[in-house]
Amino acid sequence: MNKLLATLIATLFVGIASAQTPAPVAPATPAVVKAEAKADKAVAGAVKSEAKVDAKADAKVAKAEAAAAEKTAKADAKAAKVKAKAEAKAAKADADKQAKANAKAEKTGIKADAKAASTKVDANAKVDSVKVSTGADKANAKLDTNAVKAEAKADVKAAGSK
Repeated sequence: MNKLLATLIATLFVGIASAQTPAPVAPATPAVVKAEAKADKAVAGAVKSEAKVDAKADAKVAKAEAAAAEKTAKADAKAAKVKAKAEAKAAKADADKQAKANAKAEKTGIKADAKAASTKVDANAKVDSVKVSTGADKANAKLDTNAVKAEAKADVKAAGSK
């Protein structure tokens, strides 16, 4: 059994070694070398362009997120100010009108909170919109890069067949 196993393993290694012998490579012609250099240059330019688009898109998203955060903070501050003003007004009310003043202050606070929430939703929707558009820009840049890579590969192949 050991001899059989050793023979099988030896055959396996011989098969792997013979399968990995490199095929003879034809020397590159000047046309192929020139095509490869041109292709490398085109691909490098496309990759650089894609990176630039990605960086611009990321900056655009960051700017939109910062603007949304600022808008949200302002809306919250304004709501708090309106609520505080309404509560102060209710506190100054006469004793016989206190219940009505408290209800009015509560209603004003609810309206202020609703307006702040609406502002937050609008700001976040704008951020989402920017993310979608920049995602599309990134995808288009990636497609352009892949197209340049494929075209370069085809050019090199065509130069080799001449």
